Amino acid sequence: MAEHDRVTIDTSSYSGISVIAINRPDRKNAVDPLTAKALYEAILVFEDEPKQKVCVLTGVGSSFCAGADLHSVAQASNDTPSDNLQPVNGRNLGPMGPSRLIIKKPVICAISGYAVAGGLELSLLADMRVVEEDAVFGVFCRRWGVPLIDGGTVRLQAIVGLGRALDMILTGRPVSAQEALTMGLASRVVPKGESLEEAIGIAKQLITFPELCLNTDRQSCYYSAYEASSFQDAMSQEFNAGSKVISQEAIAGAAKFSKGSGRHGNFKDHSKL
Repeated sequence: MAEHDRVTIDTSSYSGISVIAINRPDRKNAVDPLTAKALYEAILVFEDEPKQKVCVLTGVGSSFCAGADLHSVAQASNDTPSDNLQPVNGRNLGPMGPSRLIIKKPVICAISGYAVAGGLELSLLADMRVVEEDAVFGVFCRRWGVPLIDGGTVRLQAIVGLGRALDMILTGRPVSAQEALTMGLASRVVPKGESLEEAIGIAKQLITFPELCLNTDRQSCYYSAYEASSFQDAMSQEFNAGSKVISQEAIAGAAKFSKGSGRHGNFKDHSKL
């Protein structure tokens, strides 16, 4: 396990799974510029390491992330913006760190306590959010005039729909775990203290599936949500990307299925497909 003042990175406890945790529990894992940079760099290392297949993003202590560290924001100078307050330029560093990335491999968030303001925006980076039953989401920065500049207005509506996103964004109200589940913001709700275990369990399942097919389908979803210019464009991208998988994984998988593996929806045997 690698330790950093503000982020911990564990790539050895679970084969193929990187557990990245914001490590400022005394600040409810609020993100200052140094934390943003450390988190951004940790995600890039995960992307570039072929042996690491899935990332679990979480926070040390009782909260996932309470957003940007407002003490740092209050001390910022308009004349000398920090490295993480630069205009968007591709996949460059964002205010909360990796917030401008569509991460190249699956990410699951394990969320306890607060995922609010910039912490909500960080959680939206993930493909799935495993949420403890007493967790709270919200655009709490509404009270202080701090805008969403880490993708909140972009990703939230793609996940929960425009109407629900505007409800959260305009009012800044707290959203419970159960409400988050009903709107699709939470993927799973688990008892207090069990989000990390559940997220790692899901990650272990994902790494047993054929990797190229999994990541191709995932990338097609993101293309359709954020980049496609039309329905036809999205369909074409899906077909073209998927066609490349057929010769590399699908034919072999279909042959195993025809011989009896994984039939009748038996996912206990899915690792053999």
